[in-house]
Amino acid sequence: MKKSDLFIMFLLFSTMVACRKGESTNTLSTGVENPGTIVPKEKIDAFIGEQLKKDQKFEWKSADDITLWSALVHSDGILSVGYQPAGFTDFDNKIGNIDVAQGDWKSAREQVLALVLKNEPNKTAKDILAFKEGQLPFITVKVSNLATVKALRASNLVRYAEPIGYGKVMRLGNTSTAKATTESGLLTFGCGTNNAEPGLIAGTDYINISPTSKQSWNYAYHKIPQAWVRSTGQNVKVMLIDTGVSPDQDNLGSSFNQGSSSGRTIEKLSTYPGANADDVCGHGTSMAGALAGPRGTDGSATGIAYNANLVSVHAGENVVILSSESVQGVTDAYTLAGNRSDIKIVSMSMGTIIAYNQITDAIKYAYSKGKLMFCAAGTTNSSIPNWLGVIYPAYLPQVVAVTGIKDNLTDRCGDCHVGREVAFTVVMEQTSTAKTALSLAMTGDAPSTVGGSSVSTASTAAIAALVWSKYPSYPKDSIIARMARAGNYASSRSQTFGWGVVNADVAVGQ
Repeated sequence: MKKSDLFIMFLLFSTMVACRKGESTNTLSTGVENPGTIVPKEKIDAFIGEQLKKDQKFEWKSADDITLWSALVHSDGILSVGYQPAGFTDFDNKIGNIDVAQGDWKSAREQVLALVLKNEPNKTAKDILAFKEGQLPFITVKVSNLATVKALRASNLVRYAEPIGYGKVMRLGNTSTAKATTESGLLTFGCGTNNAEPGLIAGTDYINISPTSKQSWNYAYHKIPQAWVRSTGQNVKVMLIDTGVSPDQDNLGSSFNQGSSSGRTIEKLSTYPGANADDVCGHGTSMAGALAGPRGTDGSATGIAYNANLVSVHAGENVVILSSESVQGVTDAYTLAGNRSDIKIVSMSMGTIIAYNQITDAIKYAYSKGKLMFCAAGTTNSSIPNWLGVIYPAYLPQVVAVTGIKDNLTDRCGDCHVGREVAFTVVMEQTSTAKTALSLAMTGDAPSTVGGSSVSTASTAAIAALVWSKYPSYPKDSIIARMARAGNYASSRSQTFGWGVVNADVAVGQ
Protein backbone atom coordinates (compact mmCIF):
# COMPACT_ATOMS: atom_id res chain seq x y z
CA MET A 1 0.00 0.00 0.00
CA LYS A 2 1.29 3.51 -0.83
CA LYS A 3 2.37 5.83 2.01
CA SER A 4 -0.11 8.45 0.77
CA ASP A 5 -2.99 5.97 1.09
CA LEU A 6 -1.90 5.09 4.63
CA PHE A 7 -1.80 8.77 5.46
CA ILE A 8 -5.37 9.37 4.29
CA MET A 9 -6.55 6.22 6.10
CA PHE A 10 -5.02 7.53 9.31
CA LEU A 11 -6.84 10.83 8.99
CA LEU A 12 -10.16 9.09 8.28
CA PHE A 13 -9.65 6.83 11.28
CA SER A 14 -9.03 9.87 13.47
CA THR A 15 -12.30 11.37 12.25
CA MET A 16 -14.23 8.18 13.07
CA VAL A 17 -12.79 8.14 16.58
CA ALA A 18 -13.78 11.75 17.12
CA CYS A 19 -17.32 11.03 15.97
CA ARG A 20 -17.68 8.12 18.38
CA LYS A 21 -16.73 10.48 21.19
CA GLY A 22 -19.78 12.56 20.40
CA GLU A 23 -18.12 15.42 18.54
CA SER A 24 -19.94 17.30 15.81
CA THR A 25 -20.23 15.49 12.47
CA ASN A 26 -21.04 18.52 10.28
CA THR A 27 -20.24 17.96 6.62
CA LEU A 28 -17.78 20.20 4.81
CA SER A 29 -20.55 21.94 2.91
CA THR A 30 -22.00 25.42 2.86
CA GLY A 31 -25.22 26.39 4.52
CA VAL A 32 -24.35 25.51 8.14
CA GLU A 33 -25.60 28.52 10.09
CA ASN A 34 -25.13 27.58 13.74
CA PRO A 35 -21.88 29.12 14.98
CA GLY A 36 -22.16 27.08 18.15
CA THR A 37 -21.52 23.87 16.22
CA ILE A 38 -18.04 23.61 14.81
CA VAL A 39 -16.34 21.19 12.46
CA PRO A 40 -14.07 18.89 14.52
CA LYS A 41 -10.37 19.56 14.17
CA GLU A 42 -9.77 16.00 12.98
CA LYS A 43 -12.17 16.59 10.12
CA ILE A 44 -10.45 19.84 9.14
CA ASP A 45 -7.11 18.01 9.18
CA ALA A 46 -8.57 15.31 6.95
CA PHE A 47 -9.89 17.95 4.56
CA ILE A 48 -6.45 19.58 4.36
CA GLY A 49 -4.90 16.16 3.73
CA GLU A 50 -7.36 15.43 0.93
CA GLN A 51 -6.60 18.76 -0.76
CA LEU A 52 -2.88 18.13 -0.49
CA LYS A 53 -3.30 14.70 -2.02
CA LYS A 54 -5.32 16.19 -4.85
CA ASP A 55 -3.39 19.40 -5.60
CA GLN A 56 -0.05 19.05 -3.77
CA LYS A 57 -0.85 22.36 -2.06
CA PHE A 58 -3.46 23.78 0.29
CA GLU A 59 -5.15 27.18 0.27
CA TRP A 60 -7.99 28.18 2.57
CA LYS A 61 -10.08 29.38 -0.37
CA SER A 62 -10.90 25.71 -0.99
CA ALA A 63 -12.70 25.51 2.38
CA ASP A 64 -16.26 26.71 2.95
CA ASP A 65 -17.22 29.33 5.51
CA ILE A 66 -18.04 26.98 8.38
CA THR A 67 -14.81 25.02 7.96
CA LEU A 68 -12.70 28.15 7.84
CA TRP A 69 -14.48 29.64 10.86
CA SER A 70 -14.06 26.38 12.75
CA ALA A 71 -10.31 26.52 12.08
CA LEU A 72 -10.29 29.95 13.72
CA VAL A 73 -12.12 28.58 16.76
CA HIS A 74 -9.67 25.68 17.11
CA SER A 75 -6.67 28.01 16.87
CA ASP A 76 -6.01 31.59 17.95
CA GLY A 77 -8.85 33.27 16.04
CA ILE A 78 -6.55 35.46 13.95
CA LEU A 79 -7.76 36.05 10.40
CA SER A 80 -5.57 37.61 7.72
CA VAL A 81 -7.64 39.77 5.39
CA GLY A 82 -6.22 41.04 2.11
CA TYR A 83 -8.11 43.99 0.65
CA GLN A 84 -8.23 46.11 -2.48
CA PRO A 85 -10.44 48.82 -4.00
CA ALA A 86 -13.43 47.47 -5.89
CA GLY A 87 -12.52 46.70 -9.50
CA PHE A 88 -8.74 46.91 -8.98
CA THR A 89 -6.81 44.73 -11.45
CA ASP A 90 -3.26 43.56 -12.17
CA PHE A 91 -2.33 43.40 -8.47
CA ASP A 92 0.91 41.45 -8.97
CA ASN A 93 2.42 44.03 -11.31
CA LYS A 94 1.26 47.03 -9.27
CA ILE A 95 2.03 45.88 -5.74
CA GLY A 96 5.32 47.77 -5.62
CA ASN A 97 3.54 51.10 -6.01
CA ILE A 98 0.52 50.66 -3.71
CA ASP A 99 0.12 53.25 -0.96
CA VAL A 100 -2.36 51.90 1.59
CA ALA A 101 -2.48 55.25 3.41
CA GLN A 102 -3.93 57.13 0.45
CA GLY A 103 -7.05 57.34 -1.67
CA ASP A 104 -9.00 54.25 -2.68
CA TRP A 105 -6.67 51.94 -0.76
CA LYS A 106 -7.23 53.79 2.50
CA SER A 107 -10.97 53.79 1.87
CA ALA A 108 -11.00 50.04 1.11
CA ARG A 109 -9.11 49.31 4.32
CA GLU A 110 -11.56 51.40 6.37
CA GLN A 111 -14.57 49.71 4.77
CA VAL A 112 -13.18 46.23 5.45
CA LEU A 113 -12.41 47.10 9.05
CA ALA A 114 -15.93 48.54 9.45
CA LEU A 115 -17.35 45.30 8.06
CA VAL A 116 -15.46 43.31 10.68
CA LEU A 117 -16.57 45.59 13.51
CA LYS A 118 -20.19 45.40 12.36
CA ASN A 119 -20.12 41.62 12.79
CA GLU A 120 -18.01 41.63 15.97
CA PRO A 121 -20.31 43.67 18.27
CA ASN A 122 -19.07 45.58 21.29
CA LYS A 123 -15.50 45.59 20.01
CA THR A 124 -13.22 48.40 18.85
CA ALA A 125 -10.49 48.42 16.24
CA LYS A 126 -7.97 48.22 19.05
CA ASP A 127 -9.67 45.08 20.34
CA ILE A 128 -9.57 43.18 17.04
CA LEU A 129 -6.35 44.24 15.30
CA ALA A 130 -3.85 41.47 16.03
CA PHE A 131 -0.52 42.68 14.61
CA LYS A 132 0.84 46.07 13.70
CA GLU A 133 -0.07 47.02 10.14
CA GLY A 134 2.59 47.65 7.53
CA GLN A 135 2.61 48.93 3.99
CA LEU A 136 0.98 45.95 2.31
CA PRO A 137 -2.80 45.78 1.79
CA PHE A 138 -3.89 43.36 4.48
CA ILE A 139 -4.94 43.47 8.11
CA THR A 140 -4.85 40.77 10.77
CA VAL A 141 -7.97 40.69 12.94
CA LYS A 142 -9.22 38.60 15.85
CA VAL A 143 -12.50 37.08 14.75
CA SER A 144 -15.02 35.12 16.80
CA ASN A 145 -18.22 35.14 14.72
CA LEU A 146 -19.15 33.08 11.68
CA ALA A 147 -21.05 36.10 10.34
CA THR A 148 -17.76 37.98 10.09
CA VAL A 149 -16.21 35.26 7.96
CA LYS A 150 -19.25 35.13 5.69
CA ALA A 151 -19.38 38.89 5.23
CA LEU A 152 -15.69 39.21 4.45
CA ARG A 153 -15.60 36.35 1.96
CA ALA A 154 -18.64 37.80 0.15
CA SER A 155 -17.16 41.32 -0.15
CA ASN A 156 -15.70 42.55 -3.44
CA LEU A 157 -13.15 44.49 -1.39
CA VAL A 158 -11.60 41.31 0.03
CA ARG A 159 -8.88 39.40 -1.85
CA TYR A 160 -8.56 36.69 0.81
CA ALA A 161 -9.63 35.94 4.37
CA GLU A 162 -7.77 33.06 5.98
CA PRO A 163 -6.67 31.73 9.39
CA ILE A 164 -2.94 32.10 9.99
CA GLY A 165 -2.63 30.22 13.27
CA TYR A 166 -4.20 26.86 12.48
CA GLY A 167 -0.88 25.25 11.58
CA LYS A 168 0.06 25.43 15.25
CA VAL A 169 -2.66 22.91 16.19
CA MET A 170 -2.84 20.92 12.95
CA ARG A 171 -1.73 17.28 12.97
CA LEU A 172 -0.47 16.12 9.62
CA GLY A 173 2.58 14.17 8.58
CA ASN A 174 3.96 10.69 7.99
CA THR A 175 1.96 7.77 9.33
CA SER A 176 4.85 6.83 11.60
CA THR A 177 4.88 10.19 13.36
CA ALA A 178 1.42 11.70 12.98
CA LYS A 179 -0.04 10.10 16.10
CA ALA A 180 2.80 11.48 18.19
CA THR A 181 2.61 15.01 16.82
CA THR A 182 2.00 17.66 19.46
CA GLU A 183 1.94 21.42 19.37
CA SER A 184 5.18 21.68 21.33
CA GLY A 185 6.84 19.12 19.08
CA LEU A 186 5.87 20.98 15.93
CA LEU A 187 6.97 24.31 17.29
CA THR A 188 10.48 23.06 18.06
CA PHE A 189 11.07 21.02 14.89
CA GLY A 190 14.60 21.44 13.54
CA CYS A 191 15.78 23.06 16.77
CA GLY A 192 18.31 22.01 19.37
CA THR A 193 20.49 19.95 17.00
CA ASN A 194 23.14 22.51 16.09
CA ASN A 195 25.92 21.24 18.31
CA ALA A 196 29.50 20.51 17.32
CA GLU A 197 29.76 17.23 15.39
CA PRO A 198 32.18 14.74 16.99
CA GLY A 199 34.39 12.45 14.95
CA LEU A 200 34.78 14.53 11.79
CA ILE A 201 37.65 13.22 9.69
CA ALA A 202 40.14 15.44 7.89
CA GLY A 203 40.34 14.63 4.19
CA THR A 204 36.93 12.94 4.25
CA ASP A 205 34.53 15.32 5.99
CA TYR A 206 36.56 18.48 5.51
CA ILE A 207 39.79 19.87 4.09
CA ASN A 208 42.06 22.18 6.03
CA ILE A 209 42.54 25.46 4.17
CA SER A 210 44.38 28.71 4.83
CA PRO A 211 44.66 30.63 7.04
CA THR A 212 43.42 28.06 9.60
CA SER A 213 39.96 27.03 8.51
CA LYS A 214 37.89 24.06 7.34
CA GLN A 215 36.27 23.59 3.94
CA SER A 216 33.23 21.31 3.90
CA TRP A 217 33.59 18.06 1.94
CA ASN A 218 30.77 18.95 -0.47
CA TYR A 219 32.33 22.15 -1.84
CA ALA A 220 34.42 20.16 -4.29
CA TYR A 221 31.28 18.97 -6.11
CA HIS A 222 30.38 22.58 -6.88
CA LYS A 223 33.93 23.73 -7.66
CA ILE A 224 33.72 26.31 -4.88
CA PRO A 225 37.51 26.50 -4.27
CA GLN A 226 38.09 27.26 -7.95
CA ALA A 227 35.40 29.96 -7.92
CA TRP A 228 37.02 31.58 -4.87
CA VAL A 229 40.00 32.54 -7.04
CA ARG A 230 37.79 35.16 -8.71
CA SER A 231 35.01 35.87 -6.21
CA THR A 232 34.32 35.45 -2.50
CA GLY A 233 31.04 37.38 -2.34
CA GLN A 234 32.47 40.78 -1.51
CA ASN A 235 30.11 43.80 -1.76
CA VAL A 236 26.99 41.62 -1.95
CA LYS A 237 24.49 41.75 0.90
CA VAL A 238 22.34 38.69 1.59
CA MET A 239 19.32 38.59 3.88
CA LEU A 240 18.83 35.32 5.74
CA ILE A 241 15.24 34.81 6.93
CA ASP A 242 15.33 32.18 9.65
CA THR A 243 15.45 31.79 13.44
CA GLY A 244 18.18 34.35 14.08
CA VAL A 245 21.82 33.70 14.98
CA SER A 246 23.35 32.62 18.26
CA PRO A 247 24.77 35.47 20.34
CA ASP A 248 27.37 32.98 21.59
CA GLN A 249 28.83 32.27 18.15
CA ASP A 250 31.70 34.74 17.75
CA ASN A 251 32.15 33.82 14.09
CA LEU A 252 28.80 35.52 13.51
CA GLY A 253 29.71 38.37 15.82
CA SER A 254 32.99 39.89 16.88
CA SER A 255 34.99 37.43 14.72
CA PHE A 256 32.85 37.79 11.56
CA ASN A 257 35.87 39.55 10.05
CA GLN A 258 39.02 37.48 10.55
CA GLY A 259 41.65 35.83 8.41
CA SER A 260 40.63 36.04 4.74
CA SER A 261 37.25 37.58 5.61
CA SER A 262 37.47 41.34 5.95
CA GLY A 263 35.67 44.63 5.40
CA ARG A 264 32.16 43.21 5.63
CA THR A 265 29.18 43.64 7.93
CA ILE A 266 26.65 41.52 9.77
CA GLU A 267 23.30 42.83 11.00
CA LYS A 268 21.06 40.97 13.43
CA LEU A 269 17.37 41.90 13.21
CA SER A 270 14.04 40.47 14.30
CA THR A 271 10.59 40.64 12.75
CA TYR A 272 9.14 37.86 14.92
CA PRO A 273 6.64 39.63 17.19
CA GLY A 274 8.00 40.13 20.69
CA ALA A 275 11.37 38.48 20.05
CA ASN A 276 14.94 39.72 19.75
CA ALA A 277 17.47 38.72 17.09
CA ASP A 278 18.93 35.79 19.05
CA ASP A 279 18.64 32.22 17.80
CA VAL A 280 17.21 29.93 20.47
CA CYS A 281 16.56 27.19 17.90
CA GLY A 282 19.92 26.65 16.19
CA HIS A 283 18.70 26.44 12.62
CA GLY A 284 19.40 30.05 11.70
CA THR A 285 22.93 29.85 13.06
CA SER A 286 23.72 26.81 10.92
CA MET A 287 22.29 28.48 7.81
CA ALA A 288 24.32 31.63 8.45
CA GLY A 289 27.48 29.57 8.84
CA ALA A 290 26.98 27.65 5.60
CA LEU A 291 26.22 30.84 3.74
CA ALA A 292 28.76 33.33 5.07
CA GLY A 293 30.86 31.89 7.90
CA PRO A 294 34.33 33.50 7.91
CA ARG A 295 37.43 31.95 6.40
CA GLY A 296 39.37 32.56 9.55
CA THR A 297 42.17 31.63 11.86
CA ASP A 298 40.26 29.68 14.53
CA GLY A 299 39.70 26.38 12.73
CA SER A 300 35.97 26.81 12.17
CA ALA A 301 33.96 25.91 9.04
CA THR A 302 34.12 28.36 6.13
CA GLY A 303 30.94 29.57 4.45
CA ILE A 304 30.68 29.61 0.66
CA ALA A 305 30.36 33.41 0.43
CA TYR A 306 32.90 34.17 3.15
CA ASN A 307 33.25 37.83 2.18
CA ALA A 308 29.56 38.61 1.68
CA ASN A 309 27.65 40.95 3.97
CA LEU A 310 24.90 39.27 5.98
CA VAL A 311 21.57 40.46 7.37
CA SER A 312 20.14 37.84 9.72
CA VAL A 313 16.42 38.17 10.45
CA HIS A 314 14.75 36.22 13.24
CA ALA A 315 11.35 35.64 11.63
CA GLY A 316 10.08 32.34 13.06
CA GLU A 317 10.40 29.95 15.95
CA ASN A 318 11.50 26.95 13.90
CA VAL A 319 11.85 25.47 10.43
CA VAL A 320 8.12 25.12 9.74
CA ILE A 321 5.96 28.24 9.45
CA LEU A 322 3.10 27.31 11.78
CA SER A 323 2.05 30.08 14.14
CA SER A 324 0.45 33.45 13.49
CA GLU A 325 3.61 35.03 14.86
CA SER A 326 5.79 33.22 12.32
CA VAL A 327 3.47 34.12 9.45
CA GLN A 328 3.67 37.77 10.50
CA GLY A 329 7.42 37.58 11.07
CA VAL A 330 8.13 36.10 7.64
CA THR A 331 5.80 38.61 5.99
CA ASP A 332 7.56 41.54 7.60
CA ALA A 333 10.98 40.10 6.74
CA TYR A 334 10.23 39.94 3.01
CA THR A 335 8.71 43.42 3.14
CA LEU A 336 11.87 44.67 4.84
CA ALA A 337 13.99 43.05 2.14
CA GLY A 338 11.93 44.79 -0.52
CA ASN A 339 12.52 48.15 1.14
CA ARG A 340 16.28 47.72 1.48
CA SER A 341 18.03 48.81 -1.71
CA ASP A 342 21.33 47.40 -0.40
CA ILE A 343 20.01 43.83 -0.17
CA LYS A 344 20.32 41.80 -3.37
CA ILE A 345 19.63 38.21 -2.28
CA VAL A 346 17.18 36.64 0.16
CA SER A 347 17.58 33.08 1.46
CA MET A 348 14.85 31.34 3.46
CA SER A 349 15.14 27.70 4.53
CA MET A 350 11.67 27.65 6.09
CA GLY A 351 8.33 26.58 4.68
CA THR A 352 4.95 24.98 5.27
CA ILE A 353 2.14 23.02 3.61
CA ILE A 354 -0.41 25.83 3.99
CA ALA A 355 -0.23 28.83 1.67
CA TYR A 356 -0.47 32.21 3.40
CA ASN A 357 -1.43 35.00 1.07
CA GLN A 358 0.01 37.77 3.21
CA ILE A 359 3.43 36.11 2.84
CA THR A 360 2.78 35.79 -0.88
CA ASP A 361 1.98 39.52 -0.99
CA ALA A 362 5.31 40.27 0.69
CA ILE A 363 7.24 37.98 -1.66
CA LYS A 364 5.61 39.63 -4.67
CA TYR A 365 6.53 43.02 -3.23
CA ALA A 366 10.18 42.02 -2.75
CA TYR A 367 10.23 40.53 -6.26
CA SER A 368 8.96 43.82 -7.69
CA LYS A 369 11.96 45.49 -6.06
CA GLY A 370 14.45 43.24 -7.85
CA LYS A 371 15.33 40.81 -5.06
CA LEU A 372 16.66 37.35 -5.94
CA MET A 373 14.94 34.96 -3.51
CA PHE A 374 15.82 31.33 -2.75
CA CYS A 375 13.49 29.02 -0.80
CA ALA A 376 13.82 25.45 0.45
CA ALA A 377 11.85 22.88 -1.54
CA GLY A 378 11.01 21.04 1.67
CA THR A 379 12.38 18.55 4.16
CA THR A 380 10.13 15.80 5.51
CA ASN A 381 9.19 16.09 9.19
CA SER A 382 6.24 15.52 11.51
CA SER A 383 4.11 18.11 9.73
CA ILE A 384 5.35 17.74 6.14
CA PRO A 385 4.61 14.28 4.65
CA ASN A 386 7.24 12.70 2.42
CA TRP A 387 4.85 12.20 -0.52
CA LEU A 388 4.47 15.94 -1.04
CA GLY A 389 6.38 17.73 -3.76
CA VAL A 390 7.78 21.23 -3.39
CA ILE A 391 6.21 23.05 -0.44
CA TYR A 392 5.07 26.65 0.11
CA PRO A 393 6.46 29.21 -0.55
CA ALA A 394 9.15 27.52 -2.67
CA TYR A 395 6.63 26.63 -5.38
CA LEU A 396 5.78 30.30 -6.03
CA PRO A 397 7.05 31.61 -9.39
CA GLN A 398 8.68 34.63 -7.74
CA VAL A 399 11.20 32.51 -5.82
CA VAL A 400 13.88 29.96 -6.71
CA ALA A 401 13.32 26.50 -5.20
CA VAL A 402 16.32 24.47 -4.07
CA THR A 403 16.74 20.90 -2.83
CA GLY A 404 19.56 18.54 -1.85
CA ILE A 405 21.06 15.37 -3.33
CA LYS A 406 23.56 12.72 -2.31
CA ASP A 407 27.14 12.56 -3.49
CA ASN A 408 26.24 9.90 -6.07
CA LEU A 409 24.66 12.83 -7.97
CA THR A 410 21.50 10.87 -8.72
CA ASP A 411 19.53 10.39 -5.49
CA ARG A 412 17.84 13.12 -3.53
CA CYS A 413 18.80 13.38 0.12
CA GLY A 414 16.89 11.13 2.49
CA ASP A 415 14.36 13.78 3.55
CA CYS A 416 14.51 16.22 0.64
CA HIS A 417 11.49 17.13 -1.48
CA VAL A 418 11.68 17.41 -5.24
CA GLY A 419 9.43 18.48 -8.09
CA ARG A 420 9.13 20.48 -11.28
CA GLU A 421 9.45 23.78 -9.39
CA VAL A 422 13.00 22.92 -8.25
CA ALA A 423 15.60 25.06 -10.00
CA PHE A 424 18.88 23.92 -8.41
CA THR A 425 20.30 21.11 -6.28
CA VAL A 426 23.20 20.98 -3.85
CA VAL A 427 25.31 17.95 -2.99
CA MET A 428 25.00 17.77 0.81
CA GLU A 429 24.76 14.13 1.94
CA GLN A 430 27.36 11.37 1.75
CA THR A 431 25.87 8.14 0.40
CA SER A 432 28.07 5.87 2.51
CA THR A 433 27.95 7.64 5.89
CA ALA A 434 24.94 10.00 5.63
CA LYS A 435 27.25 12.83 6.78
CA THR A 436 25.96 16.26 5.77
CA ALA A 437 27.57 19.64 5.12
CA LEU A 438 29.69 21.50 7.68
CA SER A 439 28.59 24.71 9.33
CA LEU A 440 28.90 26.74 12.53
CA ALA A 441 27.62 25.37 15.83
CA MET A 442 25.82 27.50 18.41
CA THR A 443 29.11 28.28 20.10
CA GLY A 444 32.80 27.55 19.67
CA ASP A 445 34.97 26.79 16.65
CA ALA A 446 34.34 23.06 16.21
CA PRO A 447 32.02 22.59 13.20
CA SER A 448 28.50 21.25 13.28
CA THR A 449 26.78 19.52 10.34
CA VAL A 450 23.45 20.30 8.72
CA GLY A 451 21.48 18.79 5.84
CA GLY A 452 18.19 18.80 3.98
CA SER A 453 16.88 21.35 1.53
CA SER A 454 17.72 23.92 4.22
CA VAL A 455 21.50 23.91 3.79
CA SER A 456 21.01 23.46 0.04
CA THR A 457 19.12 26.74 -0.10
CA ALA A 458 21.64 28.72 1.96
CA SER A 459 24.46 27.26 -0.15
CA THR A 460 22.79 28.20 -3.43
CA ALA A 461 22.16 31.73 -2.20
CA ALA A 462 25.87 31.89 -1.35
CA ILE A 463 26.84 30.73 -4.86
CA ALA A 464 24.58 33.45 -6.26
CA ALA A 465 26.48 35.94 -4.10
CA LEU A 466 29.76 34.79 -5.65
CA VAL A 467 28.33 35.32 -9.14
CA TRP A 468 26.70 38.69 -8.39
CA SER A 469 29.89 39.92 -6.77
CA LYS A 470 31.70 39.27 -10.04
CA TYR A 471 28.93 40.92 -12.13
CA PRO A 472 27.52 43.68 -9.90
CA SER A 473 25.65 45.47 -12.70
CA TYR A 474 23.67 42.39 -13.76
CA PRO A 475 19.94 42.06 -12.97
CA LYS A 476 18.79 39.04 -10.99
CA ASP A 477 17.59 37.15 -14.07
CA SER A 478 21.08 37.26 -15.56
CA ILE A 479 22.55 35.84 -12.35
CA ILE A 480 20.11 32.92 -12.49
CA ALA A 481 20.87 32.42 -16.19
CA ARG A 482 24.60 32.11 -15.48
CA MET A 483 23.90 29.59 -12.73
CA ALA A 484 21.52 27.59 -14.93
CA ARG A 485 24.07 27.36 -17.72
CA ALA A 486 26.55 26.02 -15.16
CA GLY A 487 24.20 23.27 -13.95
CA ASN A 488 24.73 19.61 -14.81
CA TYR A 489 21.26 19.58 -16.45
CA ALA A 490 21.92 22.78 -18.40
CA SER A 491 21.12 21.18 -21.76
CA SER A 492 17.86 19.59 -20.58
CA ARG A 493 16.22 20.76 -17.37
CA SER A 494 15.20 17.90 -15.08
CA GLN A 495 11.59 17.67 -13.88
CA THR A 496 12.97 16.60 -10.50
CA PHE A 497 16.22 18.51 -9.97
CA GLY A 498 15.84 21.54 -12.22
CA TRP A 499 19.12 22.81 -13.65
CA GLY A 500 20.89 20.55 -11.20
CA VAL A 501 24.24 20.92 -9.46
CA VAL A 502 25.82 24.31 -10.17
CA ASN A 503 29.50 24.48 -11.10
CA ALA A 504 30.30 27.72 -9.28
CA ASP A 505 33.57 28.13 -11.14
CA VAL A 506 31.75 28.12 -14.50
CA ALA A 507 28.97 30.34 -13.14
CA VAL A 508 31.46 32.95 -11.94
CA GLY A 509 33.39 32.69 -15.20
CA GLN A 510 36.74 34.15 -16.18
